[in-house]
Amino acid sequence: MSEESEAAVSTNFDGDAARWRAVCANDRRANGCFVYAVRTTGVYCRPGCVSRQPRRANVVFFDTGTAAAEAGYRPCKRCLPSGRSRAERHRELVVRACRRIDAGPGRVSLADLATAAGLSRGHFHRLFREHTGLTPHQYERAQRDERLRCALADGAPVARALGEAGHDAGGTGHARATGALGMPPSRYRRGGAGSTIRFAVGQATLGAVLVAGAERGVCAIALGDDPDALVRGLQARFPRASLVADEDGFAAHVARVVGFVETPSLGLDLPLDIRGTVFQRRVWRALSEIPLGDTASYAEIARAIGAPGSARAVAAACGANPLALAVPCHRVVRSDGGLSGYRWGVERKRALLARERDAAD
Repeated sequence: MSEESEAAVSTNFDGDAARWRAVCANDRRANGCFVYAVRTTGVYCRPGCVSRQPRRANVVFFDTGTAAAEAGYRPCKRCLPSGRSRAERHRELVVRACRRIDAGPGRVSLADLATAAGLSRGHFHRLFREHTGLTPHQYERAQRDERLRCALADGAPVARALGEAGHDAGGTGHARATGALGMPPSRYRRGGAGSTIRFAVGQATLGAVLVAGAERGVCAIALGDDPDALVRGLQARFPRASLVADEDGFAAHVARVVGFVETPSLGLDLPLDIRGTVFQRRVWRALSEIPLGDTASYAEIARAIGAPGSARAVAAACGANPLALAVPCHRVVRSDGGLSGYRWGVERKRALLARERDAAD
């Protein structure tokens, strides 16, 4: 199972503050993610337990019921936290389905996955999407693309790599692979050799701005304090491509980005070459729908894409965003409204949000 799929079936109940909110709300989605124990009663419960709410000062959290039992607490007789919850059973079914798809390269039908889980096709489809943020078909396609990347990176001939990954060997499979890789499979096999990435660097009041692109559009926008470091980061991302400084060709793109930084109300309309996994692209599309001057939490974005249990995977997708500002990951905050990490600096994120609020007023 890939790191992305492991993250996608996780839930966002890290930290005592988030866990206490779940307990106060009797949030059953948190069942299986942690348990809470009450010092005065010596009992531990699931977050969704409907027993009388304890005082916060008397509550201690544990990742598992086993840990609570080892600390001397006994299981609640009402919510039975020592057994598996429905949420845990559902998560296990999804994990098993992911592992079956991961085993590839043969395609597994929705009917087969649902039968193995003992659920109807509709029920299993909803459950899988809720936990991973993807449909089974989208997940299978993402894994197929990843197998292709690995095979090509290992030097396998293109036709063999397509077949081993589960792609059709004909023109349709080749075209699908080209779209997923962002370049023809043969070029990807050479590590991107033969590709040309053009770029330009400008300066805004919040620091240096780098804009880069290939044939299909702008593929990178980066912010920072050191222009040379931004160029080195671009080279690290495209190690086999030819980087060409093109101040004249990219002057208009850089000007648009700098203009947006200084005056957010201008908007930012660029031809984008968005490269990412299926899940990442869904998250980035949702980020682009956050209005100027507004913010959203990771949990809200997870619900917006139909995967309420994938807030941690949403955070990972935000961190992987290569297109600063054009895909506005700076508008995502913690559930309490606080600023979380930002790839291009938290203080820069704070300043961007302040400018956007002012522009929206």
